[in-house]
Amino acid sequence: MKVHDSLPALSDYLDSRWKEVLPSSAEYLDRLEKEIDFSGSVPAKHLVFKAFECDPNEVSVVIFGQDPYPNAEHAMGLAFSVNENIEKLPASLRNIFTELQDDIGGVKQINGELSHLTRQGVLLLNRGLSLDLRTKKVNPIWYQFTDEVAKVLSSKGAVGVFWGNQAQALAKYFPENRKIVSAHPSPLSAYKGFFGSKPFSSVNRILESQGKVPIEWKKK
Repeated sequence: MKVHDSLPALSDYLDSRWKEVLPSSAEYLDRLEKEIDFSGSVPAKHLVFKAFECDPNEVSVVIFGQDPYPNAEHAMGLAFSVNENIEKLPASLRNIFTELQDDIGGVKQINGELSHLTRQGVLLLNRGLSLDLRTKKVNPIWYQFTDEVAKVLSSKGAVGVFWGNQAQALAKYFPENRKIVSAHPSPLSAYKGFFGSKPFSSVNRILESQGKVPIEWKKK
């Protein structure tokens, strides 16, 4: 049973610029507001839409993951990212950094806070935006919401990166020349197609072919 809270409604946290391009979002968010107990889910309610703190017209790349990290210490609203004070990184993020190192070289990144990517137009988005800590499940209405997000971003020319089966369900909205699909970077699947996929250099080749600025994947 949902616990009543005094926080603003879920829809109040979504940037107005995204509400304009996602007119159907109001219905989904109203339903999620009624069904989700945010006192028992991650990330915190005010962080659920952190990835959307940007102009949708300036998103050049979207990386789709699956679920938020299953604990409040790691889940912070950006897929795969953690707060900068986290010293022991989640296994999926460590694998991402391993592939990043193998793909583009340079100094290996060790800080897991990824907002330097969002400032360059990279949207870090999970397929489901909140996770119930008791059941470890995502409310399926989130999937309808992120379907709409994928459609909008594809229509605006973004490059789509899809890690894992749930994320791959959104790849159908993107043309072949603007999508990169692989296994999820978790320890359970990273050796089944994520390692060696070279997604970072592949994204930059696509951007450059479009006359767009490539992404600086590593912090300077």
